[in-house]
Amino acid sequence: MSYFKVTKGDIDGFFGLMVDNLIQLLVLIGLCVGLCGFPLAFVTAVVLPGAAISLLVGNLFYSWQAYKLGIRTNRTDVTALPYGINTVSLFAFVFFVMFPVYQATNDYKAAWKAGLLASFASGLIEFFGSFVADRIRKSTPRAALLSALTGIAITFISMDFLLKTFEHPLVAFIPLAIILLQYFGKVKFPFGLPGGLVSITFGIALSYLSKFFGDPIFQEGAFQKGVATVGFYFPLPVFGDLWDALSFANLKAYMAVIIPMGIFNVIGSLQNIESAEASGDSFETKSSLLANGAGTLIGTLFGSPFPTTIYIGHPGWKGIGAKHGYSVLNGIFISIICLFGLMGILQAIIPVEAGMAIILWIGIVIAAQAFQTTPKSHAPAVVVGILPALAGWAILMIQNVFFFLDGKLQVLLQELGVKSQHHFFLSDLGPHLPFIPYALSGIISLSQGFLLTSMVWAAIVVFILEKDFFKSAIWAGIGSLLSAIGLIHAYKLAGNAILSEYSPVSNWQFALAYLLLAVLFGVSNFFISEQTRKN
Repeated sequence: MSYFKVTKGDIDGFFGLMVDNLIQLLVLIGLCVGLCGFPLAFVTAVVLPGAAISLLVGNLFYSWQAYKLGIRTNRTDVTALPYGINTVSLFAFVFFVMFPVYQATNDYKAAWKAGLLASFASGLIEFFGSFVADRIRKSTPRAALLSALTGIAITFISMDFLLKTFEHPLVAFIPLAIILLQYFGKVKFPFGLPGGLVSITFGIALSYLSKFFGDPIFQEGAFQKGVATVGFYFPLPVFGDLWDALSFANLKAYMAVIIPMGIFNVIGSLQNIESAEASGDSFETKSSLLANGAGTLIGTLFGSPFPTTIYIGHPGWKGIGAKHGYSVLNGIFISIICLFGLMGILQAIIPVEAGMAIILWIGIVIAAQAFQTTPKSHAPAVVVGILPALAGWAILMIQNVFFFLDGKLQVLLQELGVKSQHHFFLSDLGPHLPFIPYALSGIISLSQGFLLTSMVWAAIVVFILEKDFFKSAIWAGIGSLLSAIGLIHAYKLAGNAILSEYSPVSNWQFALAYLLLAVLFGVSNFFISEQTRKN
């Protein structure tokens, strides 16, 4: 088997992963320019070339890893781990690190340097976390590892793109149907064309025609603006800028975001490695996570303030026949468009609506996998593990509503000529929201550190189902420890932002509650043991 061999499945997988990566880059540009004041020229010349280096290094490593696994096991169906910019960290670092700094200083470079520091520290956590991650993986039930991914797949991936699909049905329905026909219905298109290519082609065509539907997708003049950014942007190290931001005071200020996100990245990557093994590809945990952390560190040193990660979606790419070649193609393609300033043109040619069907399909496959590859008796544990992610998605929707309403309020006050510092803040509402019948504190508490919370509760339920109450007690104890140090359920409201900040009062309530659970399970285990001994 040649390393440079590219199969039809690789071509299809490339189109899917490429669109996934492009969507992350489009979101990155929008947030940096729109929220943090980055000039588009700075994003094009500094941030994207840094991201290109990390994406190229990571994709080449994971493709080589899959190639070597195929040789070692004498198989030709090994699929490389997908890799790209971490979506959750992207939002977290923008909203909780870079945006507040920009608001305080009105200096986009200060915000960028703060992002570099946060990304670098997160990369160190990912790198050193690789040495203990395999032990965590082997001692955690598969239902606990996969249910959290299922929650993300249902909410942050599937629901977001499903809502966009129903927002623009004349554009989005046909591309989605093409993806479902090929990947679920096994329909083959003329001339052997890959479903991903056919879907995107129809999506682009329908997006262009959308102006005739009364629902225009394309923006006038977008292509001309994209052409203006074309050029070659050589990635340069930013050691000095990172050093400027490196201080104990800054680390302390951002640690409430950095630590949970670093652990989130380690656990998320661990779960994705478990997902790959459930699909038949068993990769070494340590080297996979080391490369993941190294990719983040390399990207940061060359100007990208956004961590990279092993992506969710391996079963989907494997299902369409992708091998290791799709990862090579993706790394090369993304590097070219970032280094040559082509993102503006692609942004104009391929709107998100044209390619989101592939991402929606990946979310569906991941959600289904958790039920298909775990014991049927563990299905209740998978459902329990999904619930914290639902809270995470719900609180993001609530935040977006308040950001929108506050923005509208400021515009209205300006139009009325009223000089007022009044804002529409989430933090002003107290413990309850007036338009939903649930405590605000309960939703936020469940959403904070939801990946870890999903693992804890899914594992507890797995061992209850197996009547191994002693292990349930251990996992409840882990929940108590995580609560006590503020890695789950910890938060502080600051305007409309939710900060992952430790609160002694509320978190010790959670720590004590989990501890009482551990005692209950321990007592239950004792009585079960006594009954077994007597029988």
